[in-house]
Amino acid sequence: MKKMNVITRLLIFFAILIVINLISEKLFFRLDFTEDKRYTLSEATKQTLQGLEDVITITVYFTEDLPPQLLSTRKDFENLLIEYEKMSGGNIVYKFTNPNESPQQENEAQQNGISPIIINVTKSDQVKQLRAYMGAMLQMGEKTESIPIIQPGSGMEYGLTTAIKKLVITDKPKIAFVQGHGEPSLNELTQFHRQLSVMYDPETFTITDTTNIPVYYKALVIINPVDTIPENHFRKIDRYLESNGNLFIAFSNVTGELSQGIFRTAPDIGINNWLQSKGVSIGKMVIIDANSASIGVQQRQGPFVINTQVKFPYFPIIGDFSDHPISEGLESLLLPLVSPVIAQGDSSVNVTILAQTSENSGLVSAPVYIDINKQWTLGDFRDDPQPVAIALEGKIGNANQARMVVVSNGNFIVNGTGQNAQQLNPDNVNFASNIIDWLSDDTGLIDLRTKGITNRPLKQLEDGEKAVIKYANVFAPILLILMYAFIRKQRYLKKKQNWLQGIY
Repeated sequence: MKKMNVITRLLIFFAILIVINLISEKLFFRLDFTEDKRYTLSEATKQTLQGLEDVITITVYFTEDLPPQLLSTRKDFENLLIEYEKMSGGNIVYKFTNPNESPQQENEAQQNGISPIIINVTKSDQVKQLRAYMGAMLQMGEKTESIPIIQPGSGMEYGLTTAIKKLVITDKPKIAFVQGHGEPSLNELTQFHRQLSVMYDPETFTITDTTNIPVYYKALVIINPVDTIPENHFRKIDRYLESNGNLFIAFSNVTGELSQGIFRTAPDIGINNWLQSKGVSIGKMVIIDANSASIGVQQRQGPFVINTQVKFPYFPIIGDFSDHPISEGLESLLLPLVSPVIAQGDSSVNVTILAQTSENSGLVSAPVYIDINKQWTLGDFRDDPQPVAIALEGKIGNANQARMVVVSNGNFIVNGTGQNAQQLNPDNVNFASNIIDWLSDDTGLIDLRTKGITNRPLKQLEDGEKAVIKYANVFAPILLILMYAFIRKQRYLKKKQNWLQGIY
């Protein structure tokens, strides 16, 4: 009888497991305890999927015999596709295929824009190279879009959602990049232009004396002009703003090269006076910040010359952001040679400080003669946090309803070309893209674009505070052990005394 009860209970237990598995297949969900909610679909993704009017087929090209860390990427992507399928109401259909099974499937993957990557795989104590595929191709009707490499983490959702939006979007809003005053070309804004092209149609526009700026531009972008801007061109910009236009200006009031050993005030090209007519002023002092980037410096030690990294306060790392759609999810900006930007608006203009330096900031008057070997202390940073980017909304000049963003650095978004090309801090690109989204009144992808934690700067401490923390880490555990031993000994002596007195 007891044996039958055990068998019955086991059968009931397994039946419950089967029912739970069947229910989980229909009711897929995940619990997300990550700080940046990387396993929770953003609102932008949900709106995109719920708004689909046609079926999108996703073919995932993924090699099967991969190391465990890469196989986890496949599982994460499959879980993400399950959520996309549920959220889209069946308008997302997907399938997995292994291109390594045959040359025909490899050719198919490569024709669809999925290139192999070479990885090392250890088998039988031997290291072998494997051509691995980790991409996907999306198709809606005759339109296709490829994801060459599936990025793990929070970038996975961004890559998939933007690929879907590329398929469904019909007319991209136009963004004008002003040229003709020494501004960098779109080729010099590689990362910014690439990211912006997902949702917009960026194009250059040269202001002339005879043509007005078309009002169909969702935003006007002026980045780092170096030549004088004629008054007539400013009047054209004013007319554009008066037509409910929106403007993004990134301008440096301080210029110079590190190799020259001096930073100077930039020549007056007219933009400062025009900004002041709108209640905005960019200072001519250089901001220094204890929270800064490092630069490589060659130092001689005996017969050797070695490269060392030295903190350079003239290149602040900005980590203090306001609660605003533009700064949503940002971690840090790198703004070299930046000046304070201040808005003196009235009640008709809503001014927001988007980003400012840390509490350990300072101001230095130009020209600045650079001393690489200077030993900086917190005593050099005694000024308040300095605003470096502001957003204005409302009555700007004669414009009744306009939006404008001013960043007091013109190079933070410039890659350059040729040998001078540089890779930008990702949040610099995200910040500029968020500005365009806000100016264009399209903030849907901001929270998705900036999803993921990238930087956690350490708090700057005085040397005395560092010493206290260092010695506390060394001696605190020893003191705790001694205190514990003392308490144990006292308890033992008390117990022994009770025994001697006959108290049990």
